[in-house]
Amino acid sequence: MKTDKAVTETKEDLSWYEWLKGLSILIYETIFQKLHSRHLPYPLPLPPLNGINCIVTGSTSGIGLEIARQMAQSGAHLIMAVRNPDAAQEIIKIWSKSNPIDAQIMELDLLSLESVVKFSETYNSKSKPLHLLINNAGIFNIGESQKLSKNGFESHLQVNHLGPALLSILLLPSLQKGSKSRIINVNSLMHCVGFVDTNDMNFIIGARNFTNLKAYSSSKLAQIMFFSELQKRLGLESGVISVICVDPGSVRTNVARKLPKVVQIAYHWIPFLFDALEGSRSAVFAATDDGVLKYCEELRNKGEAESCAYIACNCRPIRPSKEAYNVAVSGLVWEKTLDMIGLRSNAVDKIMEGKQVQCTYEAD
Repeated sequence: MKTDKAVTETKEDLSWYEWLKGLSILIYETIFQKLHSRHLPYPLPLPPLNGINCIVTGSTSGIGLEIARQMAQSGAHLIMAVRNPDAAQEIIKIWSKSNPIDAQIMELDLLSLESVVKFSETYNSKSKPLHLLINNAGIFNIGESQKLSKNGFESHLQVNHLGPALLSILLLPSLQKGSKSRIINVNSLMHCVGFVDTNDMNFIIGARNFTNLKAYSSSKLAQIMFFSELQKRLGLESGVISVICVDPGSVRTNVARKLPKVVQIAYHWIPFLFDALEGSRSAVFAATDDGVLKYCEELRNKGEAESCAYIACNCRPIRPSKEAYNVAVSGLVWEKTLDMIGLRSNAVDKIMEGKQVQCTYEAD
């Protein structure tokens, strides 16, 4: 394995070429995403999900709201993992006016790793199987200054990567009980312009050169790298838990809320952006389609676990960026992420063996 310094030096030689290549892919896919997705129905029909337990993080707005609604209305037992339980309660009341749904609310704040530990302990204590974990919650703080969480991590890194990583690992006991369960990560094609500096994942050394674009795209690339490593460690032969990253497309959300009013108006009139329902399709497809599990199995059987399965916004499998296949960097991202989230290097192995693990972040 390359050292951190060797990886960084190699990347510096290729950075502009790879960045421009990634930017061209991002622009092309964004402009033509509606054309490439014209074969998809609106909304995407889902099979009956009765008996399925499903956790959706960040499910009170945007893409997460649409994912959660469709899961619940298709019969799944929905757990809304949210920062604002009151808002979630109001949403459930609205949904229930037309048809009864099976939903509950659990508080989760990804800006607090202690909250992640508490959530996981609470769910695991119920001894119920978990069939679907949809890591949807994320942030992109356009127009804001660099922020750190109370745990001391850059906010994009923690919400988009560290929090979901810790949540997924701590919920493995419940996911094991789910049998052929799935971890779905709502990623972004913006990972194509990302670069993970394993010497400075937290943007402390490079704070002077910090931008929210760098932080967001890097966190999404780190997510793919980490969950690819997780898929390897879950066992290639069993296929009990499948890990999938999805691109929702370029979706019209509230990311421009801190920008000047004229920019906000222009942003909401961009014709090729998806609405939240269109943006939810890749996630609900990855969560419910049997073909996705077969695709994951094919990747494992071919020994292509260097990257976890990736589903595009048109609900077709694609290969993520070239950098996502950088095995040396991925290994370092795995090690450093575990250290940041307070787990030992053998945590996953122990959990899969049915043993208890300790996290240095104690529940609130």
